[in-house]
Amino acid sequence: MDKSENAYKTIGEVAKILKLKANKKGILPTHVIRFWETQFKQIKPKILNSNRRYYDEKTINLLQKVKFLLKEKGMTINGVKKILNSEVSLELDEIANKSIKAKNLKIKLIKISKIIKELK
Repeated sequence: MDKSENAYKTIGEVAKILKLKANKKGILPTHVIRFWETQFKQIKPKILNSNRRYYDEKTINLLQKVKFLLKEKGMTINGVKKILNSEVSLELDEIANKSIKAKNLKIKLIKISKIIKELK
């Protein structure tokens, strides 16, 4: 049974959502997310049972923005901090939300086309 989109996600699930690349053994690099938590004060997961981290949708969106700026735009950590602390961050939210929606649409279209192929 899949979790609802609004449910809290574990750090491993967030690493999958962010499409962080697994190492040769197939282990997801959750240490990257933990490092980002130390660098960006805005990233605040809920820490419950035996120090397990749980992330809500807002925090996951913030992590997606951080990944986009660091990995795809090639910004430095200090540059990303400045953006997150400024009003430019709000404009980026709009851009990121549009691209995230486009990615979701593309994934759904691929799934639909696979189902259609199977039905033929």
